[in-house]
Amino acid sequence: MKGINKLQRKWGVGPVQFWLIIATFALGGSLSGRLCSKILNLVFLDKNWAFWLIYPLILTILWPFSVILVSFFTGQFAFFKGYLGRVGSRLLGSGLAKDAVSENYAAPAAASSAPIHIAIFASGAGTNARKIIEYFENKGLRIKVSLIVCNVPGAGVLEIAKEKGIPSLIINKADFTATGYVESLQNADINFIVLAGFLWKVPEVLVRAYPKAIINIHPALLPKYGGKGMYGARVHQAVIAAGEKESGISIHWVNEHYDEGAIIFQAKCSIDANDTADTLANKIHALEHAHFAPTIEKFLS
Repeated sequence: MKGINKLQRKWGVGPVQFWLIIATFALGGSLSGRLCSKILNLVFLDKNWAFWLIYPLILTILWPFSVILVSFFTGQFAFFKGYLGRVGSRLLGSGLAKDAVSENYAAPAAASSAPIHIAIFASGAGTNARKIIEYFENKGLRIKVSLIVCNVPGAGVLEIAKEKGIPSLIINKADFTATGYVESLQNADINFIVLAGFLWKVPEVLVRAYPKAIINIHPALLPKYGGKGMYGARVHQAVIAAGEKESGISIHWVNEHYDEGAIIFQAKCSIDANDTADTLANKIHALEHAHFAPTIEKFLS
């Protein structure tokens, strides 16, 4: 049982998906064995030494194709696409295996013509997520939002994902803390992560897997009014209570601590005497919608 739990954490999947993956492995192996025997029986009249010499070679060639075929029916195509891609890279001695992709992350647009796949992490309605998705939809760039990750079943951002035809991943706290769902992100070919109203602390395992490839937007001018528990209306209430004359947004790198990563970009707005947390929130949302997606584009391109 410990081995099963360890494998689940490594792959970043829940128990149902885990057993679907195991079933896919088994059915794919069985299918490749049957196909291999049928092909060789057309060539060899009996199972002599040559038959058994060639059998493992043909089986090895057929196995990945059989597994991919079965994965369509078990709903695990995305997992096996990434899994077999990484296995192939290691067998071929590639120096840029998926596990290390973000360690070399600097200027992906200059490195190749391949799309840059973004995962957006969100916990709520997803207004920032929608703006980012639609911004890159209309730009015709290689930058693409390819996955929505959410920790709240039923959150509005999941409806946006469904509307836009973007795959979504619902995560739980225990697995996120233990694995960061790194395997699931790599299976989806994600090379950049955007936190857009995501309320959980990002675990060290995910930061290590995606160094300098995770950014967050905070609704205040960091380093003030950041840290654990400082989100949404709480931030605006604290800013107004302190008598600040201005507030704004901070787009910053994500590290192992709340709101402590290096700042990439800030934009400001004034605070009027009659502003409330709600009216200030409206000003902040306008800044977020105006600046978040262009800042992502500027960095990635």
